[in-house]
Amino acid sequence: MRIVIAGGHGQIALRLERLLSARGDEVAGIIRKAEQGDDLRAAGAEPVLLDLESASVEEVAAHLRGADAAVFAAGAGPGSGTARKETVDKAAAVLFADAAVRAGVRRFVVVSSMGADPAHQGNEVFDVYLRAKGAADAYMTGQSALDWTILRPGALTDAPGTGLVRLEAHTGRGAVTRDDVAAVLAELVDTSATAGLTLELIGGSTPVSVAVKSVAGN
Repeated sequence: MRIVIAGGHGQIALRLERLLSARGDEVAGIIRKAEQGDDLRAAGAEPVLLDLESASVEEVAAHLRGADAAVFAAGAGPGSGTARKETVDKAAAVLFADAAVRAGVRRFVVVSSMGADPAHQGNEVFDVYLRAKGAADAYMTGQSALDWTILRPGALTDAPGTGLVRLEAHTGRGAVTRDDVAAVLAELVDTSATAGLTLELIGGSTPVSVAVKSVAGN
């Protein structure tokens, strides 16, 4: 498979790139800074220099053509203000989805956030983030040309992955390692039977592959 990842230098994305390349997939990661390219190459991914905050749909689609799947794992980051929550977490996600449709890429996986809701109340930066993520998710669910799956992890940690998770439509609050999020994403990319599902993810007791197969069978 050829898989294109938006936000290719993110902590989850780099982990995902390592997993995908190790299993033999062809991986490309979209980055904003050329100096990030070496980290992607070390992870086994091809760096694609493109700014999703200024690129056109056609420019993004040109890099998606021929791909079997696309993963939106970009984010403005914890140090960014409210404006970039709108331009990255919302607008870039919508742009990437539109570009996937134009490029004919059906399989589309989104890294969202637990609590994402376009109607979320509050004016703090994290409130704006949850609204932006929620609005982007709502846009995805209206895209009949995409076999989309939305993944909403709980609180992220850098602890070593356990390979054991809880993956359901509603899990309740909890933490999950970035390693385990990446492992779940690698399975989801390859499991089109999860198309049309919005899933929450926290640490649990079920092996990743079993958890994904379980939700795919529901």
